[in-house]
Amino acid sequence: MNIALAILFGYLLGSIPFGLILTRTAGGPDVRTIGSGNIGATNVLRTGRKGLAAATLVCDMLKGTLAVLVAAHFAGHDAALAAGLGAFLGHLFPVWLKFKGGKGVATYIGVLLGLVWPAALIFGAMWIAVAWAFRYSSLAALVASALTPLVLWLLGEPGPAVLYLALSAALWIMHRANISRLMAGTEGKIGA
Repeated sequence: MNIALAILFGYLLGSIPFGLILTRTAGGPDVRTIGSGNIGATNVLRTGRKGLAAATLVCDMLKGTLAVLVAAHFAGHDAALAAGLGAFLGHLFPVWLKFKGGKGVATYIGVLLGLVWPAALIFGAMWIAVAWAFRYSSLAALVASALTPLVLWLLGEPGPAVLYLALSAALWIMHRANISRLMAGTEGKIGA
């Protein structure tokens, strides 16, 4: 029962479309009608509002972190894992937006921050290194997410490692268009 409630709690929290809420509140366009149509920070950045994009990134991260910490406090470690899964899925498939959400990177990091914060720091370092070397945000996220389950395993966190095998696979699926563009050499570079 605790696990089911934790997944539901996480899902509802993860479903909050901060990118849409923040851009609408600021008088901007419906973020779903520009760029990729996603509700995440990268697409909010396409509105030209860096502050809104940064706020979206932070809020999308924190909804994952909050889901994990609240579930852990009230129902323990397994519930925290379940809430993290729910938050991630809620961001990808929000009930309020006909199940069309973002690609999940910020919430992925936020859940990781709540579960095993050193792994979140390692993810960030890997992302920065790849982004600096190759200038592709999507490639940085893909490489860092592919290595995160191994990082968790090496840190002695088998439960989160198994969860992150699933989350990383979902994140790669959500980035399939980016992967195609990377392979074709048409993916947009950071700062271009």
